[in-house]
Amino acid sequence: MITDTHTHLYSEQFNEDRKAMMQRAKDAGVSRFFIPAIDSSYTESMLTLEQEYPNDVFLMMGLHPTSVKENYEEELALVKEWIDKRDFFAIGEIGIDLYWDKTFLPQQQEAFRTQIQWAKEKKLPIVIHCRDAFDEIFEVLETEKGDDLFGIFHCFTGTLEQAQKALSYKMKLGIGGVATFKNGKIDKFLNQIDIKHIVLETDSPYLAPTPYRGKRNESSYITQVVDKLVDIYGLTFEEISKITTQNSKDIFGV
Repeated sequence: MITDTHTHLYSEQFNEDRKAMMQRAKDAGVSRFFIPAIDSSYTESMLTLEQEYPNDVFLMMGLHPTSVKENYEEELALVKEWIDKRDFFAIGEIGIDLYWDKTFLPQQQEAFRTQIQWAKEKKLPIVIHCRDAFDEIFEVLETEKGDDLFGIFHCFTGTLEQAQKALSYKMKLGIGGVATFKNGKIDKFLNQIDIKHIVLETDSPYLAPTPYRGKRNESSYITQVVDKLVDIYGLTFEEISKITTQNSKDIFGV
């Protein structure tokens, strides 16, 4: 059993072949798919996906930092409305992204902190999106740290020092296609991180692993990431799959 802890299966990029894509993933041994939210424009698609794959798909709810714009308070209100009326498995993906635009940094910080506090209230993990914003993310986590703060640092691309700091906030590291890139860098130090802190992800349709880099990613390609971790940790494919799936269960509670 392999768990993809972060995959946007509702993406329009899968509209033409979603059923076949899901079957390829299942044939590859992927049986658990955790689905991050972006903003309210995708909520209906997420719910439809859950209806179609009720035993395989596990939904999160949250406001993605790149969707924090002028109407972010309205979007946050919708997040709160949803988490109050039904169960989700995490608050995510949430965080700070300064790669495209720094205009809304204060609003991103406020949205991140607010959603962390909601996660604590609901006793849920958070799933963090961080791009060009490690210092800003850690600043918020430092003010919110405690026994009730835990989750996943999605698509971790930082340094060993930043990885260790993330772990200090009771975060697992989400490892995906970047670990297979020649310039991905994280593969150089991952063996210094105990595998009990690692979960697998694809972030499909983005960040396809080698040899599919530059193409549409899909959950079946997670086997390339497992193969890379086999090399890094000196464990078998089955051991990597079993340990990382258990790690995902420890976070999501299912």
